Amino acid sequence: MKTNKKLFVSALGVVGSLAVSFMIGQSALAAGSESQMDFMNGGLGMLLEPKCMNTSEKIIEMAQTLNLDLDALKEEKEESKLVMANVKKELYIRDEAAKNAKVVGYLYKDCGGEILEQKDGWTKLRSGNIVGWANDEFLLFGEEAEALADDAGKKVATVNAEILRVRKESNQKAELLGLLQEGELIDVLDKESDEGWICVDYNGTDGFVAEEYVTVTFQIDAGETVEEVKAREKAEREAKRRVKYGEYTVDADTTLLLAALIHCEAGGEPYEGQVAVGAVVMNRVRSAAYPDTIHGVIYASGQFTPAMSGKVNRVYESGKIYESCIKAAEEALSGVSPVGDLTHFRRVNGREGLVIGNHVFY
Repeated sequence: MKTNKKLFVSALGVVGSLAVSFMIGQSALAAGSESQMDFMNGGLGMLLEPKCMNTSEKIIEMAQTLNLDLDALKEEKEESKLVMANVKKELYIRDEAAKNAKVVGYLYKDCGGEILEQKDGWTKLRSGNIVGWANDEFLLFGEEAEALADDAGKKVATVNAEILRVRKESNQKAELLGLLQEGELIDVLDKESDEGWICVDYNGTDGFVAEEYVTVTFQIDAGETVEEVKAREKAEREAKRRVKYGEYTVDADTTLLLAALIHCEAGGEPYEGQVAVGAVVMNRVRSAAYPDTIHGVIYASGQFTPAMSGKVNRVYESGKIYESCIKAAEEALSGVSPVGDLTHFRRVNGREGLVIGNHVFY
């Protein structure tokens, strides 16, 4: 009902404005349409008369006279449901629109969600498994939210086939790069390919998969519920028990976990690029904006696609990790960083930053 009312008011405003212009210029119109001139003689008074029972019909008639498309008008008036967190670290999501209400989750830097409701300077949103209220002071809407989402988000393909072949070129006869399993996620690259194919990031190398066997979605990082945070922190505490406490001295398992991530994200990159990916993880460990363990950073919600899809786990458990990636992990753990204190990377896409191989670090 509210939507119809808003559309009615919007249409009335537009039609009214155009009607004024129309009447000012009516002397220039051909006087061949008597019904049209009768309508204009009624003027806006007919449209705005409270007792007029056929106002909507008059608006429709006026729209037809002026070649207006009310359906298009409705579409233009629909606002974006996207909302993005505007914080450096985290934003509390509460169960009610009040500062002292119970915290049900957290949105982090570059996280977004869908607007469900708005009132009194608060927005009810959905982000991942979170549904709750956030203070508008710490949110971005409209064009600002879309700009941040375009910058921080990414396209991801979900494999629908039991086994999907990844090829070096976009045709069935091209050399095979590797295989993807059903349900696996892989980053989509904005590069040209033949019809029916899409370009993906396969272990840091450009690969091509048949479009019919994947579902492509635009992904924005989601927040975490309080329960998800507790589960993650428990896993981090378990991981810390195996650490030989020193600045960044860790056991062999943690070194291999970092190496497995490097293998998945940059296995096809030059060695410097592999060390750089490991350094990004270590920079996040040092940063107050991220978990303070390697395990916590790698498995943080919405951060590394191979970790989300389970690929890191499979590579780690298989033990089939490139020797260069293990060496890169060891260097990153020792404090080597070709990217300074940068905490993000993605495939080169025109974004400004430090370019190493096919990645840009920022």
